[in-house]
Order: sequence, then structure tokens, then C-alpha cells
Amino acid sequence: MFHQDDLCAAGEEIPAVFLLNGVAMNEQQRELDESYMREALRIAEYARGRTSPNPLVGAVIVRDGAIVASGWHRAAGEPHAEIHALRMAGELARGATLYVTLEPCAHHGRTGPCAEAVIAAGLARVVIALSDPNPLVAGRGIHLLTAAGIEVTTGICEDEARRQNEIFLKWVTTKRPFVTLKTAMTLDGKIASHTGASQWITGAAARARVHAYRNEYDAILVGIGTVLADDPSLTTRLEHGTGKNPLRIVLDSEARTPLDAKLVADGAAPTIIVVSERADHRRVNLLRACGAEVVTLGAQRVDIAALLDYLGAREITSLFVEGGATVNWSLLAGGSVDKVHAFIAPMLMGGAEAKTPIGGTGFDSPQAAFRLHDMTVEQLGTDILVTGYPCAAE
Repeated sequence: MFHQDDLCAAGEEIPAVFLLNGVAMNEQQRELDESYMREALRIAEYARGRTSPNPLVGAVIVRDGAIVASGWHRAAGEPHAEIHALRMAGELARGATLYVTLEPCAHHGRTGPCAEAVIAAGLARVVIALSDPNPLVAGRGIHLLTAAGIEVTTGICEDEARRQNEIFLKWVTTKRPFVTLKTAMTLDGKIASHTGASQWITGAAARARVHAYRNEYDAILVGIGTVLADDPSLTTRLEHGTGKNPLRIVLDSEARTPLDAKLVADGAAPTIIVVSERADHRRVNLLRACGAEVVTLGAQRVDIAALLDYLGAREITSLFVEGGATVNWSLLAGGSVDKVHAFIAPMLMGGAEAKTPIGGTGFDSPQAAFRLHDMTVEQLGTDILVTGYPCAAE
């Protein structure tokens, strides 16, 4: 057997060795694992917006230093990424290494257990980016693999995998949807002029990005103020017409949504009108007769927490908020916002009465305000997009 002492005697440089989950791994192997895992993460993205309530998952099979098969999960109820890859690999899977972005499942759901299929295929090693927190999995897949004598390495590109599946991870652990707040404002913080005119503050590139986001989310939410002011359709309009329309949700405590509003009358996507107990029953019945689903949550005003629980129970894993100042403040103040997309146009609107993205009472001081972390900043046409994750002041 060749030992490190032999390398020293020969004057060779000893490769750096580190521990990953208690397992020794040299730097070269780690770099190879990261390279293959990033390929698995890349192909998982092909199905973004199509797998709910399941996660995004990609898998590649490597044999003799080359990728021989790959696969990704396409939609709930369809084969998982590992199964696609195993079918492509066939006998080449025996003795090979599987790279998968999420722990293989070990339970019977819409499909069979992937861990059992991996074992049956005779793979020698499985590299996993992220353990699955789903209570139905939660380490059971890893346990089955190791019990079968398969070498398992976890935690490769874990941060990237966690970010990729932020929506699934929030929903599966809390049973509430991942909430993203989108705002579009001028450089001086206005979302409309003092007359209420708001089309268009941002340019074509920024608006196209918003439609791309709509294509990725299960549901989109606005308040009744937005419906009355803009009569939006809240549909996805991509360049080649391939997008899916999200479920449309309106916060409307008094059931004031017009019966001829686009999101009620156009039939382009299902619409839920969320009302309070004080909503006029005649109006509620008329909205239902027009095809809208009406849900009552809250006594005087819509109960946001109850709404998130309700949506989560319906397997709505992601919610894109395009509301006005009142709705935005309600969600932010309640600690319900997980992510923010803030579009900023190089425009100065002015106007003491012109509306801003966040209303409500506001915070008493800068020290008490929510701040964004893990931020990215990019330019879209002439506009700027700031993306980040809000955290409360400490």
C-alpha cells in the first residue's frame, strides 16, 4: 500500500486533506465533487416554477471521470431526478458515482423511493448537496444508502443547494409559502405620482423580469387598492408565450372587487378573493357566480397569518406580492416577507402626497427597521434591481 510517508521520501508535495462531515477528502477530490455538483444544480434549474410542491433536484452520474447520464425532476408526480439519470445510464451506473442536489427519498409518495433504486443500480458512491428536511425523508435516504454499503458524502455545494430550494425548504418546514415582495419605485421612493399615475415607472427590461418571476411562483397577491386603481390581469406574459399564470389572490376585506375586473372576468387563471367576516354576503355570492373563489379569513380585516396557513395547506409553496403600500406594510410588519425584489428607476417624481412602496405606521428609527442581507444588485436597462433577504433589527 502506498502511504503519505512514501510521498515525503520521494520529495513529493502532499495533497491538502480536510474533513467533510468527518470524512477525509483531498482538495482535488473536493474540487471534482463541486464541479459535478454544480452541473447537477445547473440542470435542476430547467424545471424552476414547475415542480411545486416538490423541490428542484438535479442529478448526474459519473464514471471513469466522465458524466454518463443526467436528469432533473420535471414536475410533481413525475420521476425524480435520480430515476431519470439511472434510466439514461443503464448498466453504466454500476460502480459509478451519483451526484444529486437533494437527499434521495426513502418513502412511497407520488413515486417510489429513489434510495432503493440507487441501491438496486449498484452505485458505489453517492454525493449529496443537501439533506432533505421533509419529515418523510429527514436522513432516511442517507441511512438506507450507507446501510447498503454505498459510500455517501454530504454537504458538497450545500449553500448553493439551500438557496436554490429556498422555496421548498420554507414550505416543507413551516407549511407556509415562501413570500417574495416586489416593489418598483423612482429614485426618490415613489410608486406613483400624486395623481396616482404609475405606468410606467420602470422600463421594458425590468417589466420582463417581473413576468419571469411570475412564471416561477405558485401565486401572486395584490390588495383591493391595486385592483381598483389599475385593473391588473396578473398574468405571465413572456416573449414566446410559454409562461404559466400563477393563482391570483386579492386581499379585499369588504368584497369590493368589481365583477368585471380582469382577474375575475378573463378566465386566464384561477382567482381567490380573500374577505373578512364583515364583507357583504350579496357581493360575495356575486363574485362566486362570476367564477371567483371567495375565502373568509378574519373578523374585521383579512388575517394575513391565517391566509399563509391556508395557502400552505393547499400546497401553495410560493407567493409573489405585488401589492401597494398598505399590503406591503402588513406583510413586512408581520415578519412574513422572506425575500425582496426592489426595482429602482432613475426618475425623480416628487410630491408630498405621492405614495411610497411601504405604508403603515413605519418604524420609529433607522435602528428598528428591517435591513436586507445577502444582497445582489444588477442593472436591467436603465433600472436597478436590488434583491435581498429582510432581517429584523437586533
